[in-house]
Amino acid sequence: MQVDVLNIKGTKTGRTIELPEEIFGIDPNNHVVYLAVKQYRGAQRQGTHKVKTRAEVQGSSKKLHRQKGTGGSRKGNIRNPLYKGGGTVFGPKPHGYDIKLNKKVKDLAKMSALAYKAKENAIVVVEDIIFEAPKAKGFAEILTNLKVASKKTLFLMSEHDNNLCLSFRNIPSVTGCSLSDINTYDLVNADVLVMTEAAAKIFTEELTEA
Repeated sequence: MQVDVLNIKGTKTGRTIELPEEIFGIDPNNHVVYLAVKQYRGAQRQGTHKVKTRAEVQGSSKKLHRQKGTGGSRKGNIRNPLYKGGGTVFGPKPHGYDIKLNKKVKDLAKMSALAYKAKENAIVVVEDIIFEAPKAKGFAEILTNLKVASKKTLFLMSEHDNNLCLSFRNIPSVTGCSLSDINTYDLVNADVLVMTEAAAKIFTEELTEA
């Protein structure tokens, strides 16, 4: 898959990047994408939800009245779930929402998400951006030049760059990460994938080495 490399002004540089078909041209697997997103979102949940049972709420444990002969229903104590302030029956308990996925499944999910972006022509490759200091306004101008300012964008770097990260940190529509930290959820959640030229080259290099 040939993709033009754009400069920070949004015009073609005359260079192209060959994105490997083995990653960007596969037939996407919807189910593994679903599983990867489910795992990611489940890991974000704290799972600390908790209610008190009748054994944990405050109140006397004395039986309210005798079992028979009152003409009313039989009752235990005021911690009964039927009373206000009583315990909760079958309420939520703290537990984790993590699910286990094999590495091959997670890798296939990432490749499937990248393949979807390729099918949608939602991949932009820009020349390497170098900021001597954090520049949020400068980064926003680059997004405007690339015509992605109004879209939810995933910005992919070859490696962590502190000045770049500080530049897009306060832009609500942008999520950024290095290539080693890419995950399926961020890919699926983004409207467009913007990657630096150095990050795009790594895909080909790693495939060649493999």
